[in-house]
Amino acid sequence: MYPPVGPIAIQLGPFALRWYGLTMTTAIFLGAFVVSRYVTRRGQNGGTIWDMLMWVLIPAVVGARLYYVFIQSPRGPEGLGRYLAHPIEILEIWNGGIHIYGAFIFGGLALLLYMRWRKLPPFIYLDGIGLGLLLGQAIGRIGNFINQELYGPPTTLPWGLRIDADHRVSPYNDLNKYPDSVRFQPLFLYELLWDALGFAVLLWVSRRFEKRLRDGDLFLLYLIWAPLGRFFIEFLRTDSWFFPGTPFNVVHLLTAAAVIAASIALYLRHRAKPAEQMQRAETENADYDAEVAAPGEAPAREERTSVEAPEGSRLHLESQG
Repeated sequence: MYPPVGPIAIQLGPFALRWYGLTMTTAIFLGAFVVSRYVTRRGQNGGTIWDMLMWVLIPAVVGARLYYVFIQSPRGPEGLGRYLAHPIEILEIWNGGIHIYGAFIFGGLALLLYMRWRKLPPFIYLDGIGLGLLLGQAIGRIGNFINQELYGPPTTLPWGLRIDADHRVSPYNDLNKYPDSVRFQPLFLYELLWDALGFAVLLWVSRRFEKRLRDGDLFLLYLIWAPLGRFFIEFLRTDSWFFPGTPFNVVHLLTAAAVIAASIALYLRHRAKPAEQMQRAETENADYDAEVAAPGEAPAREERTSVEAPEGSRLHLESQG
């Protein structure tokens, strides 16, 4: 496997339009289109998404780049050391090197401030954002392919990725040990397929179980799906800084925390029965029993209420969706 095109799409003198930038732009706008369609379907103003995008995009890109430079890049002269020695390279984002979790942190803060300012229903918008993010992340991985980045250790698998010498990280840039014939794990492809599948699954869930989902459920499912795949892919990363003596890095901590927290939240919000809803269900059941019970059947009514109220409560809660 090898990129069919070089990193530059169009060169006009000093101006270069790069495929990486084109794929990222496509990913952002197609993702935003999905969010817009979703919130419109939920009765909100889809045009708000495009205004929101302008507020969130810049902090997200800044956070993605800073995270990659100072946390994700390997320690040493070929990673963080190079950026510290040549700070201008931190700004050269078109050469690749951004990280989605940095975008989540900075962009997420900007998003929350924007929704609070515009008084938007956050859970509806977050559901749409979860869908859009999965599609955008999948498309964005094509840029990693063209830039020959996001690859793993050597492999003999038939879909191994060929990496040019100037795109290799240590120790794989030693062509004596790792000649041009060596192929590498295409991590970008694994994540692309995982995110694309996740988008299809969440889109299906949003339609198939629309009446049973609560606002915010889709976003929780996103926080389970995307980080779960990334957790395992990170074990194969060759360009990350890992905690000394361990196979774990910062992303492992972030993804594990996201999956566990989102799973617990999704479980609790569908299993827990708020006291107010329980009380309302029990009152409705008691009223029903009072209407149908005969005068001499008071003891039976009390017994049936005590036994069947939980079932009636469950049916009532399910009807609330």
